Amino acid sequence: MIGVGIEIGGTKVMKSEARLLNLICIVAAILFVALAVLNAILSGSFLTTDNLFVTMVCLLMALVFAANPLLYLKDEGKLPIPFRKEAAVNKPQLAGGAPPMLDAKGREVPADVRSMVANMKQKPR
Repeated sequence: MIGVGIEIGGTKVMKSEARLLNLICIVAAILFVALAVLNAILSGSFLTTDNLFVTMVCLLMALVFAANPLLYLKDEGKLPIPFRKEAAVNKPQLAGGAPPMLDAKGREVPADVRSMVANMKQKPR
């Protein structure tokens, strides 16, 4: 079956392929976490250099494999980000429904500056 194309990061990706790759990454991350837990449980003395190294490598690999599905969910808007300031819902709109012009620091440009920029954009007669 051919999946419906979606766009991720500017590249067309098939929806079913992205879902399959995310599933593989999640399974790999879970396996690495399980391997770290098994290392902690089955080792006689956990606080040796070798056991701590193996545990940290397993947890790092789990993080590497979990990053892609988490970023995909964030891009899709399905993963809420805690402590993130939400954008203002009621942003001021200019005449014609255009969003306000912002300067380099993200502040709204005053009306006189907007009119000067609009005059500069007009074609000379």
